[in-house]
Amino acid sequence: MLKKFTLVALLAIAALAVNAQNLQLHYDFGEDREFFTTTLEMFKPDQYGSTFFFVDMDYSADKGGVGLAYWEISRDLKFWEGPFTAHLEFDGGFGQFKLGGTDLAYTIKNAYLFGPAYSWNNETFTRGFTFQALYKYITDKHDASFQLTAVWYMHFLESKLTFSGFADFWREDNVFGTNETSYVFLSEPQLWYNFNKHFSLGGEVELSNNFGGVEGFKVCPTLGAKWVF
Repeated sequence: MLKKFTLVALLAIAALAVNAQNLQLHYDFGEDREFFTTTLEMFKPDQYGSTFFFVDMDYSADKGGVGLAYWEISRDLKFWEGPFTAHLEFDGGFGQFKLGGTDLAYTIKNAYLFGPAYSWNNETFTRGFTFQALYKYITDKHDASFQLTAVWYMHFLESKLTFSGFADFWREDNVFGTNETSYVFLSEPQLWYNFNKHFSLGGEVELSNNFGGVEGFKVCPTLGAKWVF
């Protein structure tokens, strides 16, 4: 499970007040998953833009350890007025698993992204979205690829309910047996009930296509809790 809040809903200015730093715990009910994931997110604005990062850890290694560790860090630069920023991003991580009693490991190839981003928020910061059109370099794989990212948030019922999430679409060649694919899609809409400014219960649905070593479309729902610092 990879977050964007992503980025989430995190790139939005509304994150200034209530979603600056948070820790999430999810239980994944997806097929062949059934493990816990923690996500730590931080969003910090300043006079020249904002910094965002998240760290995901899947506790799926032989049902007892960290099976995947992944992080993204990004910087949005803005020295001018208006809704546009310059977005810079780094993604990377690694994973491990057991096969026939043997411990094996793999790396998630580093990715470097940059490009323009556009953000919109309503006057009360109860709704907003960010759209990014990015050049993407994947180490030892693609010198010139692209990624399109959308991030959104919506607060309802006097902020008791929050609907947020992201969607990514990017070019990456993958081989599944004898089949080759060229594009990846990943989206993680989340719905939270906010008991107060710090504690929420809810979850997300991971929707993916040709992602994470799985060919084709896959749906992975979760139940989760979130604590906002």
